[in-house]
This record gives sequence, structure tokens and C-alpha cells, in this order.
Amino acid sequence: MATSLLTLTIPDLAALPAAAAQVRAALAGHTIICFEGEMGAGKTTFIKALGRELGISEEISSPTFALVNEYRTAADQPVYHFDFYRLDDPAEAEGIGASEYFDSGYLCLIEWPGRVEPLLPDHRLTLTLTVTGPSSRELKIEI
Repeated sequence: MATSLLTLTIPDLAALPAAAAQVRAALAGHTIICFEGEMGAGKTTFIKALGRELGISEEISSPTFALVNEYRTAADQPVYHFDFYRLDDPAEAEGIGASEYFDSGYLCLIEWPGRVEPLLPDHRLTLTLTVTGPSSRELKIEI
């Protein structure tokens, strides 16, 4: 059963940096971060804000077709960003070595994690973005 750690109200895009800073603080000890939310809820947009908070200077974009993008933090640590929306079977993620990424000890940010559920470790955070208005969102962090 999931335990809620934090619920944030994000009234607009201007509030994203502050929300990303709070999420960064909640990451302690977690390397697998799953992002849930309907299409257009802002998963990639939030990951961009979190990336800036982690000191990633590269442009963050959705790896919808590549499945995974690698970025580097200010401390030169890799961050892996996955988008499994287009997968039909977890075996496709196994084909790119997803389990090795998940076991690497480095931060893995995963959009559409339900498509690879059998591959995900139990020890993970789930961030659920819910649309509450034209530019507002609720973000719930669960363990």
C-alpha cells in the first residue's frame, strides 16, 4: 500500500521551481522516481524543472522515441530519463537494458512506469500529477 509523503499544489508554471526544490529534498535515498499522470498533465515539464534543480544544464526533452535520455548533474552524475508511453511490452524495455539502468544507483526518472511495472524495483517514489485547472496541478509523492 502506498504511503503519501507530500502533496503540493502548483498553481501555475511560475510555481514549478519551488515545487521542484521541494521534490528534490524528498528524493533523499531514492533513485527510482516514477511519474504518473494523464497525457498532458505536465510530467515532462516537471522533469525539466527538477532537472534545473539538479543542476542539469542541457535541454531536457521527452525521450518518447529514444526511450531513454541521459543527462549530467552539476556534480557530473548521470540522470536517466525514460518515457515508456510507446511500449507495448516490458520486454521492449528489457531490450534497452532498463533493468541495468534501474540497478545502477543513479537517478532514473520514469514516465509511464505502468508499462514496465514488472521491471521496477519495489523501493521507488511515485509522483502523480493531476490536472486541477488550465495551468494548475496537484503533485502527490508516494512511497
